[in-house]
Amino acid sequence: MRKRIFMLMMTIVICRSAVAIPADTITLSLKEVVAMAKTNSIAAKQAITTKETKYWEWRTFRANYQPQLSLQGILPGYTKTYTQVQQPNGTILFQPVHNDNSSLTLNFSQSIAATGGTIYGTTQLQRFDDFDRNNVLYNGIPYGIGYTQPLLQFNSLKWDKKIEPLKFDESKQAFIETQEKIAVTVTEYFFDLLLAQVNLSIAETNFGNTQGILTIAETKFELGKISKNEILQLQLEVLNAKKAVGTANRDVEIATLNLRSYAGISGDEKLKLNMPDVVGKMTVAADKVLEEAFENRSDAIAFVRRLAEARRDVAKAKGENGLTATLRANLGYSNASTRIFDVYRSPKNQQAIELQLSIPIMDWGRSKSRTKTALANEQFITYTVEQDKQTFKQQIVTQVTLFNMMKEQILLTDAAEKIAAEKYKIASERYILGNLSITDLSIAFQENDRAKRDYVSSLRDFWAAYYQLRYLSLYDFEQNKKITYS
Repeated sequence: MRKRIFMLMMTIVICRSAVAIPADTITLSLKEVVAMAKTNSIAAKQAITTKETKYWEWRTFRANYQPQLSLQGILPGYTKTYTQVQQPNGTILFQPVHNDNSSLTLNFSQSIAATGGTIYGTTQLQRFDDFDRNNVLYNGIPYGIGYTQPLLQFNSLKWDKKIEPLKFDESKQAFIETQEKIAVTVTEYFFDLLLAQVNLSIAETNFGNTQGILTIAETKFELGKISKNEILQLQLEVLNAKKAVGTANRDVEIATLNLRSYAGISGDEKLKLNMPDVVGKMTVAADKVLEEAFENRSDAIAFVRRLAEARRDVAKAKGENGLTATLRANLGYSNASTRIFDVYRSPKNQQAIELQLSIPIMDWGRSKSRTKTALANEQFITYTVEQDKQTFKQQIVTQVTLFNMMKEQILLTDAAEKIAAEKYKIASERYILGNLSITDLSIAFQENDRAKRDYVSSLRDFWAAYYQLRYLSLYDFEQNKKITYS
């Protein structure tokens, strides 16, 4: 009888992990899920859109430093009306006007970033048709060239040339960070589902085992070897195990929905997640992570950019101190004639130069206040950036420490799981032999389940720390190279 009970027990406690995977199930690893999320998730598509937006903003900035060519015209400029005309004696007469005043102008301009000035050229042709008098007149500027130079003013072109490239580089690194942040987030969803599947497997195994143990216990009860109270306890265990299966199924459905939604996994197939391995040979040093982070992260570029913007604001406050002066000079040729080609024959020289000034006499310290405010803000940003650098460094050092601790933690939880499994096996055998109480067997059940969950949780912490480390440094420590995306 004892041998029959023992064989029945061993058949019941066989792990159900060897059950064949249904045909409508797809099996995924952590790296496959991460790759799917980086391609299909809404967050990935938003990152690509943001990247394109920043690229075209950069192209717009570059265009400001390229030559500009524009064509302007009035075609036609037809007028037929009455207009007031003041007579020599001061009276007003309304005279009929019937004409067409058309013109075309081709302008060229080129900004000079070093000085903030603009060099420009123009050519113009104007035709005036007086229909009342049957006259045609032409006026034109065959060519003209000029230069406009603000004096003692803020040069936005020069500062933009320093700051905008930093913004563009910052946006490129921010795109890589977004991709790595997706990996951090989807890892959480992955392990939510993996833990739910492990819990379901444990619940189903425990339900089957408790049912089997109850069957054995009923046989032992018939033989008078156990009490009615122990039978009732096992019946309660079976009910609780069945409830646990229902709860675990619900958790699996919720976790599956969350993972599919975030990672953009389409289809109706069930998901089966593989238990990820540990990157055991990978070593991470804090100095290396800090070096890569300050080379690769957008935050590091932002530190430089924020200081440059503060200095720009000081220069702007000093340049906009109320005194404005603009020098304009141009030279060229112009002519007028009743025939179009005569405009271009022997044109007359034209020259112009002017200096416009605006000098505040009394502004009650407004300009000085703006400058002092900008200087104080520059100092504040300098301190803030320095603090942010320290926080940035500390975050990285802490993450490296956590990652190395997680590697050790996994070894401990792995050993604990093996011990708990062996202990559970021995407890099951002892219960069959009749020298272990149902309470001790339940404790062995619980310890075995907890050890399995702890191992999955330690894996979760390890891979979360791993992808967080990639995110903070933008460096692939498995392949020892910088992370890039096309």
